[in-house]
Amino acid sequence: MKTGTKADMDNSGLKKDDKDGPQIPVYVWSTLTHKSGAAMEISDMDDDLVIKTDSGQRTRALLVMMGDAKWPNCPEPDSERQLTQGQSEKICTAFLIPEGRKPVAVELMQGFHGEPLEWPVTN
Repeated sequence: MKTGTKADMDNSGLKKDDKDGPQIPVYVWSTLTHKSGAAMEISDMDDDLVIKTDSGQRTRALLVMMGDAKWPNCPEPDSERQLTQGQSEKICTAFLIPEGRKPVAVELMQGFHGEPLEWPVTN
């Protein structure tokens, strides 16, 4: 995980929503591995990641249309690419958090009834 800067936000090409206040990007690298079953698109495998900030806020990945935002060293994954059993793909996912906040954990949601898995931020 890497926390981006205000300059990353300014240079992203992303239209800002003033109601959310100033925000900065957080980049999370993860490796997705398809263990079994029918082939799956990457977009079906990476939508349960969440960033938790030091204020307790939880934020899902930033959803943008192809090419709408550019982030340094965080290429947009080919979300339509299918992984078959045994295949893996390392992807970067961008999140937006309020400026001045720090990410403290990455969580993987496990449905409505399961507790999320959590990996603390160590840097």
